[in-house]
Amino acid sequence: MKKLFYFLFVISGFILSGCHKDKKPNSLDLVKDSVFYYAKEDYLWYASLPSYETFKPRSYTGADDITALTSELDAISQIPINPATNKPYEYYDGTSAKYSFIDDGTVSDELNGVQGNFGFAPLYNEINDLRIKYVYPGSPADLAGIKRGYQITSINGRTNISYDTDGYGDNSGNNLKFVINAYSNSNSISMTLLKPDGSTLTVTNMNVTNYTVNPVLKSAVYDQGNGHKVGYIVFNSFTSGANANPKLDAAFGNFIASGVTDLVVDLRYNGGGYVSTAEYIDNLIVPTASSGTLMYNTYYNDILTTGKESLLKNQVRKDPSTGEVYNYGQFSYTVADNAVNFTKRLNLNVNRVFFIITGSTASASELTINNLRPIMDVQFIGSQSYGKPVGFFDIDINKYQMYIPEFSTKNSANQGDYYAGFTPNTAGYPGVQDYDDVTKEFGDPTEILLAHALNYVKNGTYTLSIPVIQSLASKRTTFSVQAQNKLAVKMDKHKFNGLVFDKKLKLKR
Repeated sequence: MKKLFYFLFVISGFILSGCHKDKKPNSLDLVKDSVFYYAKEDYLWYASLPSYETFKPRSYTGADDITALTSELDAISQIPINPATNKPYEYYDGTSAKYSFIDDGTVSDELNGVQGNFGFAPLYNEINDLRIKYVYPGSPADLAGIKRGYQITSINGRTNISYDTDGYGDNSGNNLKFVINAYSNSNSISMTLLKPDGSTLTVTNMNVTNYTVNPVLKSAVYDQGNGHKVGYIVFNSFTSGANANPKLDAAFGNFIASGVTDLVVDLRYNGGGYVSTAEYIDNLIVPTASSGTLMYNTYYNDILTTGKESLLKNQVRKDPSTGEVYNYGQFSYTVADNAVNFTKRLNLNVNRVFFIITGSTASASELTINNLRPIMDVQFIGSQSYGKPVGFFDIDINKYQMYIPEFSTKNSANQGDYYAGFTPNTAGYPGVQDYDDVTKEFGDPTEILLAHALNYVKNGTYTLSIPVIQSLASKRTTFSVQAQNKLAVKMDKHKFNGLVFDKKLKLKR
């Protein structure tokens, strides 16, 4: 269920494909037809798609229904070409979609704060050094005593878990596939971990369970002298406002009470989520003087903006606050009707914000950052972000939800189309590139990426002079910043990356 709307019922698309009688269709054939026809109407790049007869939706197969539908959607995603790159807008590895996917309802639960997993994710610090990069409070991993920075030395009895691949290319070896499968596709896992103090932690048969996510993994304040206080927050998922907003208010309330002058927002592993939560964070950060000015514009395809959508009328939603029932055909998709202005929340008033980013920083995270770029001094620390300037609402087809890009966004300076992501210390993205220092806990002032921000506030430079940090960086022998980042993106492929529209659209006039 979404924050403001939920589906009452869905016409599954069976009627849509009734004219294709080359053979007696089964229910999966009809779902495949609906996937194609909804894309042909609502996809941001629908105009590039061929005819039904040319595409042949029913020709796509798989080991199970969702795999077959994914195969079809992957094929659709690789057709529209971005003229700026001569590659598909959704280029990921040349075969699978970067943005679009078919879901069975799992994403909706996750975005409302309910996770069903181990509650941790790993990252290679070096080829032979696999670490825990985060742990959600209250998760199975947290209850087992696992913390960020712990080194994983064995998984399910296997000690050879080094990163193996053909160079740093896309042909992953068996070790990496084993690691990914163990933590992302299994219901139970056993691990041995090495703690920073040299002792070991053995976790046996840790099971997947459901838990409620606290998306704020850390918040702290650092006094840098000369009247400079830095507020630091690690925000790891754009869950629904009911889940996220109270935690954000508590953190920012502490920043205000502490007299914070500079802000560091750590989105290094945040793959996105709800649009409304991105707007909420921007309204906490934006300077008071900019309240009431344009935050961003939203752009749909011309079928939707001219009110010619016929299939979306099969998607019916109810506003739980009023009880009113709508279908998507009643909504306006014009730019003017979907403009969003800043509305300042609380009274934190800073003019500069540092965003810590990596290749796992995607979608709603990038929207949050992009909205503030014309308004204040935005600095980028870390490595190249994922690159997802588009978003979607879910389309129900039978028992599945289809997520395809239906809109793009641009900020008040008309900046958008960041399909290649944000790369720190390049044109338009001032800051510094450096490794994700997974050896340290969040909030440790000697953790490289946070240290850069603290040093800049104190000394006006990103050049670090702390010996322990210089020593750690000099020990990097097997990874470049870019290689580490690329591998992290590959390991997060199973994780949701998205910008989900969860707000009430304006009705057509």
